[in-house]
Amino acid sequence: MRRNLQLCVALAATSLMVTTGCKGPKDESSNLKSAINSYYDQWPDCLWRNPIQMPQQHDKDDASKVMPFDALVDQGLLSRTPVEKTKLLVLKKEANSYDLTDKGRSNWTADVNQPGYGNFCYAHRKVKDIVSNTPAGTQPGATTTVNYTYTLGDVKDWAQATETQNAFPQLRTALTATNNAKATLTLTNDGWKMQPVAKSAGGDSGIVE
Repeated sequence: MRRNLQLCVALAATSLMVTTGCKGPKDESSNLKSAINSYYDQWPDCLWRNPIQMPQQHDKDDASKVMPFDALVDQGLLSRTPVEKTKLLVLKKEANSYDLTDKGRSNWTADVNQPGYGNFCYAHRKVKDIVSNTPAGTQPGATTTVNYTYTLGDVKDWAQATETQNAFPQLRTALTATNNAKATLTLTNDGWKMQPVAKSAGGDSGIVE
């Protein structure tokens, strides 16, 4: 009888330890996901890795240069004006001059550090899954490194056009792929915040040099 009583007490103690003293770490996945999304709401993905200057001129027979700009003309973002360029003082060369239209200006993200420079930004990064994160403390100042997958959302209509995606092949891949990335987050009094990452002005991850 006494042995049975001792066994019951031991089992009860074990159960209490499981329910009160052996809790796993809090799942922060949803908070980490929200913090990364909030950061990229401010830093959209853009066409060029570095800001470009407008207006620009390119030789008509330089297909690799004019094709991207002509695609943006088709979408109403740029105007195209035929011009003549002088080379070697006497040689005349047919060229196109490209500049922003009213629609282009409303879609243009100006570079505050370089007047006349900017980028066309077309989507925001949206976290799909938190794959893993390093252990973190529970007090403000704690940091964690997060591996995650993401897709692109809030895509501009002109970026979805066939002409644009043909001119910018990597754009199509960027919009359809599930991408992998890493971020470092810090716990603050207002929750998790993503640490700034090195970026080109006008956007975090342009697709064209």
